[in-house]
Amino acid sequence: MFNNIPTVTRNLLLINVIAYLATLVIPGLSSLGGLHFFLAGDFHLYQFVTYMFLHAGFTHILFNMFALWMFGRVIESVWGPQRFLFYYLSCGIGAGLMQEAAQLIQFYTVVNGIDASVGMFDLFSMPETVSMQLNGWTTVGASGAVYAILLAFGMTFPEERIFIFPLPVPIKAKWFVTFYVLIELFYTLSSPGDGVAHTAHLGGMLFGFLMIRNWRRQAGSYGGNDRSGGSSMFDSIRRMFGRDRSYGSGHNSNMHVERGGSRESDWEYNARKKANQEEVDRILDKIRKSGYDSLTKEEKKQLFDSSNND
Repeated sequence: MFNNIPTVTRNLLLINVIAYLATLVIPGLSSLGGLHFFLAGDFHLYQFVTYMFLHAGFTHILFNMFALWMFGRVIESVWGPQRFLFYYLSCGIGAGLMQEAAQLIQFYTVVNGIDASVGMFDLFSMPETVSMQLNGWTTVGASGAVYAILLAFGMTFPEERIFIFPLPVPIKAKWFVTFYVLIELFYTLSSPGDGVAHTAHLGGMLFGFLMIRNWRRQAGSYGGNDRSGGSSMFDSIRRMFGRDRSYGSGHNSNMHVERGGSRESDWEYNARKKANQEEVDRILDKIRKSGYDSLTKEEKKQLFDSSNND
């Protein structure tokens, strides 16, 4: 089952789990790799990347990795590994930047409440003792990048129905994403000190939204159910899932392929590959016409298997 997960999603899951296990046996790893407030003494630029691979506890990593597995494998299969990885890391960094901005506002509010004469720019010349005290503001977790993946799924497959606890019936992905945005906005405004980086969650989704909109402007469309430019998107998906179409023309007629313990002739191999590609094309046409949620369980499995096979 694990081998059927696309490459980048699988590796991200592994790195996160390994990093979490490492924090259990290496004291101070979370402090070293976590994202500190940029005015704190322990802040380093590399933390904008390392923080998204560290987690505060088992429940934290469990929910993040479940969401990454559930939605990341779908988005990677549609976008391809390079674009997916770029999106994931960029949105994670963007989430960190938004969290830094929120902490700056929070810090200014606290300091200005104590001394109204202190201006925003005065914060950058705080004494070293204050800088060391700010080391306690540390952010960890892949939530910002994961929330961006949720947004990408909602924008790519807005009509796909998914379950969300505790609702007893499935809801469309676009309403699922809207629900999470509203929840994060509510907690950002009502519970700023609850220890959860709600601003980072929203920041990841904001950066994801801007990136997807920009890609859609460049390519005509990048959404799974966007009818205005869907053909260009599905042409690119076909290229991603496609294999060499010159069946037989570029192969050695004496070459045979081992498959399932039996020998397969080159002609049989080419015929099977051609039939598989035609089936993938049919599935992609079905998505374009009726949406991803119209696929059967077998068709979804065929799509994922085709993205992983050589």
